[in-house]
Amino acid sequence: MGMSTEQVLTEVEPKRLFQRLQNELSSLIADTPAGERLPSEPELARRLGVSRATLREAMRSFEGQGLIRRRQGVGTFVVNQTNVIETGLEVLESIETLAKRMNLRVSMGDLQIDHLIADETRAEALHVLQGSPLVQVTRVINAENRPVAYLVDLLPEEHLSPADLQDGFTGSVLDQLLRRPTLKLVESKTDIRAVSASPEIARALQIQRGDVLLLFVAQLYAADGSVVDYSYSYFLPGYFRFHVVRRVLTSH
Repeated sequence: MGMSTEQVLTEVEPKRLFQRLQNELSSLIADTPAGERLPSEPELARRLGVSRATLREAMRSFEGQGLIRRRQGVGTFVVNQTNVIETGLEVLESIETLAKRMNLRVSMGDLQIDHLIADETRAEALHVLQGSPLVQVTRVINAENRPVAYLVDLLPEEHLSPADLQDGFTGSVLDQLLRRPTLKLVESKTDIRAVSASPEIARALQIQRGDVLLLFVAQLYAADGSVVDYSYSYFLPGYFRFHVVRRVLTSH
C-alpha cells in the first residue's frame, strides 16, 4: 500500500523546516565577523522559532565544517577560515609533516605522559605480556591556535624513553619513532569511525559533549611483526579531510 499525500507531507515538512533553519543560520554566520560571539542559544532559538534541541542539532553541522566554535559556558563564536589538513589514507604521516607541507602552523597543546603496566586489554592490543612496562602519551594538537586533534599513543617503554619526550618533542610520536635507525616500521592497521565526544575530550578540544569526531584506532607494526604503538586519535571533522584511492577490479 502506498503512502497517502498527508503522510508524505508529514515527513517532508520537518525536513523543509530544518533546511530553512540551516539556511538562516548560514546567513547569520556569514554576516558575523570572525571572532565575534553569536547570540545565546535561548535568544537564537526564540528568534528562529525552534526548540533549543533543534537549534543545537543544526549548529553541529556548522561546527563540523569549522565555521563556528562552541565553548561550554562561554558561547558560540564564528571562527576564521583555516586551511584543511588533507591527506590520503594510503600513506601514514604525522599531522606535523602534513601541516609543514601545507605551510600550516601547528603546535602541541596540553601534554600528559603516564607510565603504566600492561593489563589484559593493553597487553592484547600491543601483543606483549601482562605486567610489561608501558608509556602512554596524551596530547592536544593546535592548528592556527585552535585545538583540532586529541591523540593518545600507548607503547612498550623500550620504544619511547623519557629522554625521547624531553626537549624537542613536538607532539608526534610517529616522527620520534621514525628517527630511530634500529626500528623499521612497515604498516599501520587502522579502524575508522565517527564517535561522540566524551566530556574529557570535549573539554580538551573546547567543543560540546556529544559533538561528532572522527576516531582512528591504529596498531603500528615493525618489520619483525611486533606492535610498536597502539593509538587512538580524535579529529575535528571541519579541520581534516581524509581520502583514499581505490582500484577498480575488472572481470575477465
